[in-house]
Amino acid sequence: MASVVVTMALLAALVWAFRPRVFDFAPAPLQSVPKGCPRGSQEFVPSNLTALPDLALDELPPKVKNRVLLRLNMEPCTCGCARSIAACLASDPPCEIAKELAKKILAEEKETNSPP
Repeated sequence: MASVVVTMALLAALVWAFRPRVFDFAPAPLQSVPKGCPRGSQEFVPSNLTALPDLALDELPPKVKNRVLLRLNMEPCTCGCARSIAACLASDPPCEIAKELAKKILAEEKETNSPP
Protein backbone atom coordinates (compact mmCIF):
# COMPACT_ATOMS: atom_id res chain seq x y z
CA MET A 1 0.00 0.00 0.00
CA ALA A 2 2.83 2.37 0.87
CA SER A 3 4.51 1.71 -2.49
CA VAL A 4 1.29 2.64 -4.33
CA VAL A 5 1.04 5.92 -2.42
CA VAL A 6 4.72 6.72 -3.05
CA THR A 7 4.36 5.85 -6.76
CA MET A 8 1.27 8.07 -7.08
CA ALA A 9 3.07 10.92 -5.32
CA LEU A 10 6.07 10.58 -7.65
CA LEU A 11 3.81 10.53 -10.71
CA ALA A 12 1.98 13.63 -9.47
CA ALA A 13 5.31 15.41 -8.93
CA LEU A 14 6.45 14.40 -12.41
CA VAL A 15 3.27 15.69 -14.02
CA TRP A 16 3.50 18.94 -12.05
CA ALA A 17 7.16 19.41 -13.08
CA PHE A 18 6.43 18.91 -16.80
CA ARG A 19 3.23 20.96 -17.01
CA PRO A 20 3.22 23.44 -19.91
CA ARG A 21 3.74 27.06 -19.01
CA VAL A 22 0.73 29.30 -19.56
CA PHE A 23 1.65 32.73 -20.85
CA ASP A 24 -0.58 35.71 -20.21
CA PHE A 25 -0.76 37.23 -23.68
CA ALA A 26 -3.04 40.15 -24.49
CA PRO A 27 -4.00 40.77 -28.12
CA ALA A 28 -2.58 43.85 -29.75
CA PRO A 29 -5.12 46.56 -30.61
CA LEU A 30 -6.08 46.73 -34.28
CA GLN A 31 -5.94 50.50 -34.21
CA SER A 32 -4.08 52.81 -31.89
CA VAL A 33 -6.28 54.46 -29.30
CA PRO A 34 -6.58 58.23 -29.75
CA LYS A 35 -5.37 60.35 -26.81
CA GLY A 36 -8.82 61.62 -25.86
CA CYS A 37 -10.51 58.21 -25.74
CA PRO A 38 -10.14 56.43 -22.42
CA ARG A 39 -9.72 52.67 -22.38
CA GLY A 40 -12.82 51.11 -20.91
CA SER A 41 -13.66 47.55 -20.14
CA GLN A 42 -13.44 45.25 -23.13
CA GLU A 43 -17.11 44.27 -22.86
CA PHE A 44 -19.40 46.30 -25.12
CA VAL A 45 -22.61 47.55 -23.53
CA PRO A 46 -25.19 49.35 -25.72
CA SER A 47 -26.52 52.73 -24.58
CA ASN A 48 -29.95 54.38 -24.73
CA LEU A 49 -29.27 58.05 -25.48
CA THR A 50 -31.94 60.06 -27.29
CA ALA A 51 -30.10 63.36 -27.83
CA LEU A 52 -26.57 63.80 -29.11
CA PRO A 53 -24.37 66.88 -29.44
CA ASP A 54 -23.46 68.18 -32.89
CA LEU A 55 -25.99 65.98 -34.73
CA ALA A 56 -29.03 67.52 -36.38
CA LEU A 57 -31.51 64.76 -35.62
CA ASP A 58 -34.56 66.99 -35.07
CA GLU A 59 -34.83 67.82 -38.78
CA LEU A 60 -35.23 64.12 -39.65
CA PRO A 61 -38.57 62.36 -39.95
CA PRO A 62 -39.39 60.39 -36.76
CA LYS A 63 -38.87 57.01 -38.43
CA VAL A 64 -35.40 57.96 -39.71
CA LYS A 65 -34.45 59.65 -36.44
CA ASN A 66 -35.36 56.52 -34.46
CA ARG A 67 -33.41 54.31 -36.86
CA VAL A 68 -30.31 56.55 -36.60
CA LEU A 69 -30.54 56.62 -32.79
CA LEU A 70 -30.93 52.85 -32.69
CA ARG A 71 -27.82 52.31 -34.79
CA LEU A 72 -25.78 54.89 -32.85
CA ASN A 73 -26.72 53.24 -29.54
CA MET A 74 -26.21 49.64 -30.71
CA GLU A 75 -23.02 49.85 -32.80
CA PRO A 76 -19.66 49.97 -30.97
CA CYS A 77 -17.23 52.81 -31.51
CA THR A 78 -14.00 51.63 -33.11
CA CYS A 79 -11.75 54.03 -31.17
CA GLY A 80 -11.10 51.40 -28.51
CA CYS A 81 -13.32 52.73 -25.72
CA ALA A 82 -15.74 49.74 -25.88
CA ARG A 83 -18.75 52.07 -25.80
CA SER A 84 -21.48 52.68 -28.33
CA ILE A 85 -20.99 55.46 -30.86
CA ALA A 86 -23.67 57.52 -29.07
CA ALA A 87 -22.04 57.04 -25.66
CA CYS A 88 -18.63 57.93 -27.08
CA LEU A 89 -20.04 61.10 -28.68
CA ALA A 90 -21.77 62.13 -25.45
CA SER A 91 -18.91 61.40 -23.06
CA ASP A 92 -15.99 62.30 -25.33
CA PRO A 93 -17.06 64.98 -27.87
CA PRO A 94 -13.55 65.45 -29.39
CA CYS A 95 -13.42 61.78 -30.55
CA GLU A 96 -13.02 62.11 -34.33
CA ILE A 97 -13.68 58.41 -34.95
CA ALA A 98 -17.12 58.57 -33.29
CA LYS A 99 -17.96 61.75 -35.23
CA GLU A 100 -17.07 60.13 -38.55
CA LEU A 101 -19.04 56.98 -37.75
CA ALA A 102 -22.08 59.05 -36.74
CA LYS A 103 -21.92 61.12 -39.95
CA LYS A 104 -21.64 57.93 -41.98
CA ILE A 105 -24.66 56.34 -40.27
CA LEU A 106 -26.67 59.56 -40.67
CA ALA A 107 -25.85 59.74 -44.39
CA GLU A 108 -26.65 56.03 -44.92
CA GLU A 109 -30.04 56.32 -43.21
CA LYS A 110 -30.93 59.53 -45.06
CA GLU A 111 -30.03 57.87 -48.36
CA THR A 112 -31.87 54.63 -47.56
CA ASN A 113 -35.05 56.31 -46.32
CA SER A 114 -35.25 59.19 -48.77
CA PRO A 115 -38.33 59.23 -51.04
CA PRO A 116 -37.62 58.28 -54.69
